[in-house]
Amino acid sequence: MSNTNNTSESQGSQQSSHSYTEAKSQKSQDSQESRRPRPMEVLREARAQLADLTGMTAETVSSFEQTEEGWSLEVEVLELERVPDTMSLMASYQVELDSEGQLTGYRRVRRYERGRADSRGGR
Repeated sequence: MSNTNNTSESQGSQQSSHSYTEAKSQKSQDSQESRRPRPMEVLREARAQLADLTGMTAETVSSFEQTEEGWSLEVEVLELERVPDTMSLMASYQVELDSEGQLTGYRRVRRYERGRADSRGGR
């Protein structure tokens, strides 16, 4: 009879261990999902990474959207500082980030003087 009790206790212990493993696995999945950065974190990180790579000051983000692969942003960068400031050369960079917020690529899409009105939007 004591053998039966030991078997029941052993099975109960195995079930508890299995439940613990499932819970731990679920918690790991939940933490991986919660690792996806929030939009403000993505914006800050994109500006910092672009500035590090180009050596230029990322001044503002003019467009921002989530894509299937991660994030796509357009960042305005000070390329050449001049006096007066309205004559400084600015550039718009298309910046791509993966789902974790790591920069995967960038390219300059236009260059303009700071003081000039945007001709693309005011048709």
